[in-house]
Amino acid sequence: MAANTDAIPPQASREATDWLILLQEEPDDQDILRAFAAWCDADPAHMQAWNATRLAADVMAAGVPEHADRWQPFVHEMRAGGDGSSVSSSSRKDNIVRPTFGRRKMLLGGGLAIAASLFAAVVGPGIVSRAVTGWQADYVTDTAEMRTITLADASTVTMAPESAIRVRFEAGERHIALLGGEAFFDVTPDPERPFRVSSEDVDVTVLGTGFDVRRNDVGTLVAVEHGLVRVGFDAITPPVHEMLEAGQSASVTWQGAVARGSLPAGQIASWRQNQLIAQDQPLGTVIDGLRRYYAGRIIITDDTLATRTVTGVYNLADPLAALRGIARAQNAVVRQVTPWVLLVSAS
Repeated sequence: MAANTDAIPPQASREATDWLILLQEEPDDQDILRAFAAWCDADPAHMQAWNATRLAADVMAAGVPEHADRWQPFVHEMRAGGDGSSVSSSSRKDNIVRPTFGRRKMLLGGGLAIAASLFAAVVGPGIVSRAVTGWQADYVTDTAEMRTITLADASTVTMAPESAIRVRFEAGERHIALLGGEAFFDVTPDPERPFRVSSEDVDVTVLGTGFDVRRNDVGTLVAVEHGLVRVGFDAITPPVHEMLEAGQSASVTWQGAVARGSLPAGQIASWRQNQLIAQDQPLGTVIDGLRRYYAGRIIITDDTLATRTVTGVYNLADPLAALRGIARAQNAVVRQVTPWVLLVSAS
């Protein structure tokens, strides 16, 4: 019988994928085995996600790889230490694992025990969804890459790493869809054409302002550096409508819960200056902000550790040093268990 994955939280699915990869890389590490057992016991959803991930791997292992002639040469060269550049362009054309985000390229070169034909099962739904997102987007950024785009109306969009946007300008509206990740918008005023940013069903509407929008599995966060924006979520009952001024923020979950906040305008979208600023934030949330800058996996072994609060300013240009600093403040340790997997655990 097929596993029902509809009710599995996306975070649990990603963590199950992390454990699948890590246990294949270090099958005899007793610390890892104990941490995995603790993770399984911590939440029934963890075991459900693990079973679904293993089932997907088993099913795909028994199948015939689709389009293998196109993507296997690329994978084999990367595993041999190349970058895929010697594979003929005809082989790479329409490659179903064509790198859009750097983390996918890293995973393919990681020497996993699962065959390359298990790509979709190994990398998990989070990475696959980023691949699909990349194909839908007009602009994407790679791991640790920031990019500033000047739009047709002279507005600018600065994209954080591992982000994707789609641009649609029409006669009566300027519309940007944030398909994934985070972006800062500096909007040229035009009363005749409102500027709208959508993150799923959450809409941010402005005339002229500067603001940051971050999308993740939980919901959407909007923070205003200058100007005024309206945040709307009409797909739920009752609908959400919030007005935000400079220095104000609002996080809206996909269930419609709203939490307003405030912070100095200079700290909004601090990632543009390669800074990660944390003020009494859970360690897990802070590390989530760091993951886009590290071309590998960062795994927290302990749910209790993930809830400890962190305060500090960290350098995103050196994500490993930043991670060690975050961990040190919590008396935790960082272990590099493979060249591309970091394990954060209580000391």
